[in-house]
Amino acid sequence: MRDLNYIEYNQMYQQEKILPFGGEEQKSKQVTRMFDSIANTYDMMNHFTSLGVDKYWRNKLIKSIAQQAQQAEGGAEILDIATGTGDLAILEAKKLNVKKITGIDISEGMMAVGNEKVKKEGLQDVISFSREDATKMSFPDNSFDIITSSFGIRNFENLDAALQEMNRVLRPDGVVAILELSDPVSFPMKQLFEIYSHLVLPTLGTAIARNKKSYNYLVHSIDAFPQGEVMTEIVKKAGFKKVSFKRLTFGICTLYIISK
Repeated sequence: MRDLNYIEYNQMYQQEKILPFGGEEQKSKQVTRMFDSIANTYDMMNHFTSLGVDKYWRNKLIKSIAQQAQQAEGGAEILDIATGTGDLAILEAKKLNVKKITGIDISEGMMAVGNEKVKKEGLQDVISFSREDATKMSFPDNSFDIITSSFGIRNFENLDAALQEMNRVLRPDGVVAILELSDPVSFPMKQLFEIYSHLVLPTLGTAIARNKKSYNYLVHSIDAFPQGEVMTEIVKKAGFKKVSFKRLTFGICTLYIISK
């Protein structure tokens, strides 16, 4: 058992070493460049490759924080980390009792797409975007009632630092809800997903987005990212009191609910 724990511990942060383009350039810079390059096709690829199930996953996250948002006097102030093109932020604005949603990302290209979507929905007074590094945010302590993130934390250069920053800017009794892609753990979905993610997804990325390297990186980052019980221990190490998780759609996605 001691050897197994040692192996798990040393695998927890392997995703931080996986780079979209290789070489010596800092991971955050490579991730920024990668998402800038696929920003205009990202939404289409996301919905197409998940067969639209990504919308179901976001709705599950929304339901998990609905009560917390309802209890916030005057509406909840929400921070959406790795907001990308703003899909989750827009859904939150439509379905929750919110005062303000701040979406942050390191990719200006992704947020530019998100801004256009926000304008189209007429939500400019509710949602704003800002370029921020999740590992060293500029917000004061205890700034937000709720923090959310969907399909982005595995791209962080320093997961520990990002989780500690979430803890810092979250108000007492606040909640964090995180969606992240994961590897199924049971037969036959585990084997089917491996075939799909390693063979089909990069092929689609090449055909639709003309960017095979980016989608190869996304697949390998899923493989390497800590999941389930291992992830809960990492979250607790960042200072959070309570962590629970639920595997969705046979374990292809995992929802983490975290309390300060």
